Amino acid sequence: MSAVRLVDDLSSVPNRAEWLDTILKGDCVAALERLPEKSVDMIFADPPYNLQLDGDLHRPDQSKVDAVDDAWDQFDSFEAYDAFTRAWLLAARRVLKPNGTIWVIGSYHNIFRVGAKLQDLGFWILNDVVWRKTNPMPNFRGRRFQNAHETLIWASRDQSGKGYTFNYDALKAANDDVQMRTDWLFPICTGGERLKDANGDKVHPTQKPEALLARVMLASSKPGDVILDPFFGSGTTGAVAKRLGRHFVGIEREQAYIDAATARIDAVEPLGDGDLMGMISKRAEPRVAFLSLLETGVIKPGALLSDAKRRWTASVRADGTLTLGRDTGSIHRLGAIVQGLDACNGWTFWHVEDEGKLKPIDDYRRVVRDQMAAVGG
Repeated sequence: MSAVRLVDDLSSVPNRAEWLDTILKGDCVAALERLPEKSVDMIFADPPYNLQLDGDLHRPDQSKVDAVDDAWDQFDSFEAYDAFTRAWLLAARRVLKPNGTIWVIGSYHNIFRVGAKLQDLGFWILNDVVWRKTNPMPNFRGRRFQNAHETLIWASRDQSGKGYTFNYDALKAANDDVQMRTDWLFPICTGGERLKDANGDKVHPTQKPEALLARVMLASSKPGDVILDPFFGSGTTGAVAKRLGRHFVGIEREQAYIDAATARIDAVEPLGDGDLMGMISKRAEPRVAFLSLLETGVIKPGALLSDAKRRWTASVRADGTLTLGRDTGSIHRLGAIVQGLDACNGWTFWHVEDEGKLKPIDDYRRVVRDQMAAVGG
């Protein structure tokens, strides 16, 4: 992807080629209204938290805490914050594809209000994820627990939003073949990843770690998808999207953040196509019936199939069923009958002899599936 572009005249965003991989400067609701309907695959939103800070925060040694005290995080009341939340969520929902999903991150100050608005507007909550911080800031406000986590809400566009992307198998494989849980452990953004200005101060007070955004995108998007961030800030979403082969569109009104995000994203090197290949879920692969193996000629009528230990041998019939003695049925049904079981995965149970070695018929299904993919591609 080319260098990130800034669009500060929102009326000049007429087609997809001109708003992909750009930062739109301006108010998020106005900018969202300029984007085409149902045009983005995934949204990551890190809205103002409405921290309601009253006065400065100080450490026990009386040094001042660099807290979030920017004007963009200040609202006159909860009612004003709720109205703001409803407005941007409505605008975001319009541009989200029917099978798209949205992630919203927040703290206890705002995430429950945002969650209620999501449900009020028809979004369907799929999961809440806890980001547990390995190095959280101490709590300098009163006698309370240390705030050591933030919450992400993951939702589909509506309850009937089927076919959304969830790379279950890839996440499980990356998690030592254990189903990925909803408690994620990452450090807050520090060190070389934290953007600093010429004075050594944080460019953005709530910059998110790239590892967090990477997991979000790897979980719920595919290479080539369009990722929208309506509160772009320092550009973490854009940087990670570019590295992972996704398109992005960011919305930001503060020029200092836009400048920092632009330089950051321009410096990112995208991963190669081979590194971006993800595991495909069995559910996402083309369905291949056993009969298709006969129709394509990879297995022929009359071929003999046996189990891995050669205890049973069945003959393949022209209609795709198997026969063994008096019993006839599908690869699954006959496999279950001979073992005295209620069910059987015939793809892994039955084998074909090839040059003296037994190969599961699932290997032949893979051949056919690859042929189908090549034709479809």
